[in-house]
Amino acid sequence: MGATLALIASLSWGVADYLGGIASRRVGATLVLVVGYPAGALILSAFVFLLPGEFSMGALAWGVAAGLIGSISIALLYVGLSRGPMGVVSPIAAVMSGAIPVAVGLLRGERLTLFAVLGILLAAVAVTLVSQQRGEHPSASKSTILIALASGFFIGLYLSLIGTAPADSGIWAVTIGRWTSSLLIAIAVIGGAVRFPRRQFPWLVVVVCGVLDASANGLFQLAAQRGMLSIVAVLGSLYPAATALLARALLHERLGRIQLVGVVLALVAAALLALA
Repeated sequence: MGATLALIASLSWGVADYLGGIASRRVGATLVLVVGYPAGALILSAFVFLLPGEFSMGALAWGVAAGLIGSISIALLYVGLSRGPMGVVSPIAAVMSGAIPVAVGLLRGERLTLFAVLGILLAAVAVTLVSQQRGEHPSASKSTILIALASGFFIGLYLSLIGTAPADSGIWAVTIGRWTSSLLIAIAVIGGAVRFPRRQFPWLVVVVCGVLDASANGLFQLAAQRGMLSIVAVLGSLYPAATALLARALLHERLGRIQLVGVVLALVAAALLALA
């Protein structure tokens, strides 16, 4: 069950990142976060009372900490996606975001089966191959790559926090974290005189992006409560395959043969981790 939830979260993250990158290119990452994060928080709030889970001080503490880290990570990710090719930025962030929870899980005493080890190794290779760009396409600058790495590091910390929240808390930690991030983003932009374009603001795209991203976070927390953090985190980190395929289909960011091999390996890795 945990593996299935993590895979659904991965797909949701992939679509959300694509939409967030598109919207950020048009109106900037700040406006995307200002609208998308509260929209996602509202969705989580609607489900937090419907799904099994108990509110506790532990869930509150983990949620606030995750919200602080999460606001930094997603801002960096959207900036990176708006500056460089999605097929490069997303996988680089994914490698880091998957590695951190794996390390945390192992430190917590999780033991991996042979299938799990093979799946993790294949997943690392997969996201690396997916990030390869063909020579005729623009590559990411050094600063964009550094932004992607930093984003992945903070995403990994965020996933580790919500993945180690109390097991009986349901999606309380994620919901609290999303509202915390929304509040921080609102405070940050109050003094910045952020103005919404009078025309052509992609409201639907931004709202759907926020809802999908928040839903993925909730699914990931439920997955971590039902499976090992080191496995569900790697499954969740496969989201660049969806982002890259969408970018190829809709933005004509062509995937080379190496990238297609990476997508196939991602599917194989997912199968191995699901069997672990």
